[in-house]
Amino acid sequence: MVQTCAFKNTTTLIIAVALFGSSVLLAGLPAYAADWSDTSISWRYGSKFAEPYETNDISKNIFALTHVSGYKYGINFFNLDMLMSDSKDPSNAHSTDGAQEAYVVYRNTLDLGKITGSDFKFSVVKDVGATFGFDWNAKTDAGYNSKKRMLVLGPTLMFDVPGFLNVSLLALWESNAPCNTYSATCVSRYRYKTHPMLTAAWGIPIGASAFSFEGFMNYIASKGTDEFGATTKPETNFDGQIMADIGKLSGGPKDSFKLGLEYQYWKNKFGNDASGPAGSGAFAKTPMVRAEYHF
Repeated sequence: MVQTCAFKNTTTLIIAVALFGSSVLLAGLPAYAADWSDTSISWRYGSKFAEPYETNDISKNIFALTHVSGYKYGINFFNLDMLMSDSKDPSNAHSTDGAQEAYVVYRNTLDLGKITGSDFKFSVVKDVGATFGFDWNAKTDAGYNSKKRMLVLGPTLMFDVPGFLNVSLLALWESNAPCNTYSATCVSRYRYKTHPMLTAAWGIPIGASAFSFEGFMNYIASKGTDEFGATTKPETNFDGQIMADIGKLSGGPKDSFKLGLEYQYWKNKFGNDASGPAGSGAFAKTPMVRAEYHF
């Protein structure tokens, strides 16, 4: 259903909702004492971001809060990104201000070996788990104003490597309720076809050096037709970083401050056909610089 909607500057609302949501999420994590935890704040910047139906390279500053912890039965992961675009990705049809977005990811991986006391190790796999969680976002931009909600669930294999490498096959239940400031209309919440995602996440030290290879890769199958009736395409989203532990390089505290380079390759972004009307904006190839502080 398409309905008329009013627009206003919602930057403050996005920030407030994101911060409130992150506190609720953190408060709602399993009430078990953490065996270990790592919390970080980070910044990354690139000048060649892409958005579907936009033809210009977009610059973005992205600030993030990330928390990972291990507890009695598994691992929690929480990430909040605040993405700030330049004017090439405008906040609305009548503004030269850049769009702003909050994007939250939460995953909980239950370790079946810890839960059952059994050994699930085989070949290069050290354990088997079950992952569940969700994505949530809100964005102010001229053409779409995403309000994504997504639940995920599926099995996970944990590989026996230095650092970690986890591979999951997840079912995705996704919906959105976009608005368009050009036509001043909103679409009622639309639920896509349930679809699978093959996803990997890793953090692997490079030998005994101060460098590591970190990141994730998602292959997301088509989610059927979108809210406008167009057929969606499978997505490939690779995001990898080479990070340097500055403390280890300089003789200071290790695992505290990291600096590095990041690259994102995202074909058919959000399921839009990069060879169709969405154009080159649906195919992001974005180098970035990245800095992290862990505490």
